[in-house]
This record gives sequence, structure tokens and C-alpha cells, in this order.
Amino acid sequence: MHSIYLDNVLGFFLLFLSPRNGSAFRRCNALDVVLGTGLVMASELCKTISEAKLERHKNLFLNYRNLHQFPLELLKDEGLQYLERLYMKRNSLTTLPENLAQKLPNLVELYLHSNNIVVVPEAIGSLVKLQFLDLSDNALEIVCPEIGRLRSLRHLRLANNQLKYLPAEVGDLRELQTLDISTNRLITLPERLHMCLSLQYLTADRNHLWYVPRHLCQLPSLNELSMAGNRLAFLPLDLGRSRELQYVYVDNNIHLKGLPSYLYNKVIGCSGCGSPIQVSEVKLLSFSSGQLTVFLPAEVKSIGTETDHVLPLQELAMRTLYNTYYRFLKVPRVLLNTWRLLDLNFLTPISLPKSLLELLHCPLGHCHRCSQPMFTIVYPKLFPLRETPMAGLHQGRTTVSFVAYCCSTQCLQTFDLLS
Repeated sequence: MHSIYLDNVLGFFLLFLSPRNGSAFRRCNALDVVLGTGLVMASELCKTISEAKLERHKNLFLNYRNLHQFPLELLKDEGLQYLERLYMKRNSLTTLPENLAQKLPNLVELYLHSNNIVVVPEAIGSLVKLQFLDLSDNALEIVCPEIGRLRSLRHLRLANNQLKYLPAEVGDLRELQTLDISTNRLITLPERLHMCLSLQYLTADRNHLWYVPRHLCQLPSLNELSMAGNRLAFLPLDLGRSRELQYVYVDNNIHLKGLPSYLYNKVIGCSGCGSPIQVSEVKLLSFSSGQLTVFLPAEVKSIGTETDHVLPLQELAMRTLYNTYYRFLKVPRVLLNTWRLLDLNFLTPISLPKSLLELLHCPLGHCHRCSQPMFTIVYPKLFPLRETPMAGLHQGRTTVSFVAYCCSTQCLQTFDLLS
């Protein structure tokens, strides 16, 4: 156990042997003090762990211990079978032991805030009872796919690291309620994140994200979304359609000029958005009304106007397929069985290219007036925030507009933001 402090002792040893630090006598006395301090700290650590093991403690606090490696006492013999919460904040750990789950099988909460851990090892996936994992303020570059095996995990904190991506297996965390991935280097979010059906709080501030996946609008429990300080230029059409989502923070996304009208009357943060840049600087489809311009999601193929009374053929076909498909799903089981006996081939599964099939399951958005699903074309209408009753809340710190995305000229003409 004394070896834990070897690096520090060696550093002090070299320092005090320097000729600039006085006589050899004073240097030897100082070294004795350092060695003595290290031995005392090691002795206290052993005592703390031994007591926890003997008295079957459920909580163990090892914060601020200057640990460079995982204490061997924790891993000896059968480990700490009764331990549920382990606090090891503000140490100098660089990795986790492979047999962590074997020695601490009942661990429910693990706090490793402010260490020097670079990789979350595969062994983390064996902590099957873990509900809270805090790896904030480390040096993380990789999170292993095995993290998806933590099926009991409810809170995951990965803020202030060096992550460039997260594994798709994060989407397997069906009990996850809180995810904090702020202050990393993420360009995209995990592709299956929308499968975290219990997710309530998602914080992804200060990354390099340039879009919010529209699938996130399907999260049934999401209450707060924070994506401030990224590179967002647009938001999904359906963001805010869920009644559960009440707080959205997108401050300091300078290219962001439009907010879906679903966010009206919800708590939003949008200071520092909508800087006066030229449209040509961002290669996205844009819509202008007077002096106002907003960028539209990349999936939007065309923009309709009040004079367009005929839908494009692809849009009309997709809407018809969608309505037929979901009407079929609502057919009573008894009637379905009858149709199967008749061998009606028009009820066979729909065969479409993968991109169109995905669009069918997750439309581009729903009309802000009548909730009709939209797939390729939208009819937008702008409402400058400064001209709404919400202007006083933002005091001129933003130039964004609310955007109503409608499905037809009729809905466009009859949409009223204040109603």
C-alpha cells in the first residue's frame, strides 16, 4: 500500500537533494518528514478500508487521498461485498481494475470525479447493479461499448473530458434518466440515444454538435434539453411537441436563427443566437421573410409557399403510405386474423428503400397547425421573438424567430402563434 505514494515521495526526494535547498542535514530532515507523512497517509488508508470491510460499511469515502492507483486493499480476498457507494473524487487515478465487479459486486454508486482516467474499461459493464456513475473531469477519450450492459444505470456523468464520440450502445440504457456529456469534443450524439426511453435530462453544452437528431423528439420522458455553446444552425421541427419537454437551452449557437413554434410558452434559453452572418456561410436550405432568415433542417427537400396548392408527388405518396400503415396497425386483432385467412396480399409488409422506410417510421416533423406528418416539404412562417410577449424575458439578447412548420397552404394561412 505504501507504494501508492512512491511517485510523490520520489518527487520530494529529488527536490530536497537539490544544492539550492540548503545543507544535507536540512534535506535529510525534510525527507524524513515527507516519508513519514506518506507512511501516515498509507496507514490511515489501510485502516479506513479495513474498518469498512470489518464493519460491512455500505459507503466508503476515499476522496482527496492523492491515489495514483486503485487501492489494493479494496481488491484483496473477497473485496467489499457489502459496499454500495464508493467515493474516489479528486485523486490521480488513471485506470480501473479489471476485477472491480468481482470484488465490489453490489456497487450502486461510483464517484470518480476529477481523476486522470483515459479509458472506461470493458470491466465496467459487469457492475450490473450500478445506478450512478460519475466520470466527470477526467481525461476520457474512449467509452467502451460494454457500458450498454449497465441496464440499471440511471445517472451517467461524463462532462469535461476529451470524448469525440459515444458508442451506440448507450441507447441500451433503458433506465437512464440523466446524461451529462457537456464540455467534450462530440460532433454527433449516439445514434440510438432515442431508445433511452426513461431519459429526462440531457446536457450536451460546449461540444461541436451541428444538429439535434430528430429522433430525440420521440423521447417520451425528456423534460430538459441543454445544448448551449455548440454549432447548431437549426432544430428539429418537432422539438417541443412533447408536453414533457419544458426546458430547452440553446444559448450561444451563433448560427441558430429559428426555434420551432412548439417551444413557444416553454422555458427557453437562446441568448447569443442569430448572429448577422451571410446565408452563403452556411450550406443549408434557408427561408427568408422580409429581413429575417432562418436555416432549415438538412432533411427538408423543398419549401412550400402560400401559392403552392399542389403537393409534390413524393410527399403525397409518403403521407398516403403513412396513413395506410398506421391505420392498419389500429385494426382489431380479430379482423386481422380474418384477413390473414383470406390471404389478402395488400397487407404484406411495405417494401421501401431504407432511407424512406426510416422516414416513414420517424417523419421529418408534424404540422404545427394540424399535426399531419411531413416528409419532404414544409410550409414555414416566421414570428420574430422580439415581437412576441416573450420579448421582455430576453431583453434584446437574441434575434431568433419562432418558426411554424405547416403541412399545407391552408394550415399556413390559419396558423396563429398566440393561440
